[in-house]
Amino acid sequence: MKTAVANRFIWLGGEIVNVNEARINVLSPTAQFGLNVFEGIRCYWNEEKQQLFAFRLEDHLKRLKRSQRLLQMEDRYSLDELRQAFIAVIKANNYKEDIIVRQTLFVDGFGSWSSTSPVNMFISPIPKTHTSAEYNKKGLHCCISSWQRINDNSLSPRIKCGANYINSRMAQLEALRNGYDTTIIMNKEGKISEGPGSCLFMVKNGELVTPLLTDSVLESITRDTIIRISKNLLQIPVGERSVDRTELYICDEAFLCGTSMEITPILSVDRFIIGNGGAGDLTTKIHQTYLTLVTGNIDWYDEWLTPIY
Repeated sequence: MKTAVANRFIWLGGEIVNVNEARINVLSPTAQFGLNVFEGIRCYWNEEKQQLFAFRLEDHLKRLKRSQRLLQMEDRYSLDELRQAFIAVIKANNYKEDIIVRQTLFVDGFGSWSSTSPVNMFISPIPKTHTSAEYNKKGLHCCISSWQRINDNSLSPRIKCGANYINSRMAQLEALRNGYDTTIIMNKEGKISEGPGSCLFMVKNGELVTPLLTDSVLESITRDTIIRISKNLLQIPVGERSVDRTELYICDEAFLCGTSMEITPILSVDRFIIGNGGAGDLTTKIHQTYLTLVTGNIDWYDEWLTPIY
């Protein structure tokens, strides 16, 4: 039987425990300084095949290890151990529906912000319907943030760590105060970077365009997936280049993407209506193909799907 959300099981320090019994030291570097790295990993239920597929699990785990290395945290878990723990906790909850799994490596103990160990891990799955409402909208009204995106010479956006998301928090709270759904952040050169926890694409004259990874953009797995789908399956030309703010005002379509929000159309930017004010044709086509792929209903890139059961 599937466990109730309030009493679901999580993996912590080598054991599968009730979420209400999970404890982390309040004086640990992760609690005091946000010293952790994490991944959000989606799993999709295929009713016909009676199978739950983790999407690009290996790529997520490898990125987790890269983040850990850049923050110089103790390398305690192998890729195989990360994978086995991930699968074990999902099975313990008997989830047979779309879920999101947070897999976090953190510095425990009584150290300081410069500590590298001891490293511990928790893995917390949750059904998709219980995630944040900001990722469940059919379209987004966005603003350009007054806050600047972090860069490789301050706190690298290449590192997916808890502390990095305070940058996104400041931008998102500003957007909500001003009556928008979310925001788009520019880098220190004044070029478009990304949204809070999401990458940006726009459509211009039939070409799909996205900022460069060197424009202070996370090395997003969803971004990479969309580029490959567009080029290889849908034969849509893709350009990776720096994007100006005003290009968004007059583009044909735009969307934000990420593991949690998948692909969500941008309806307006700074009150400039994008296209017809709804989901554009290419955005819809890419999104439909994406969903077909991640649920295991298309015979392409099978290595991206890890069966849980």
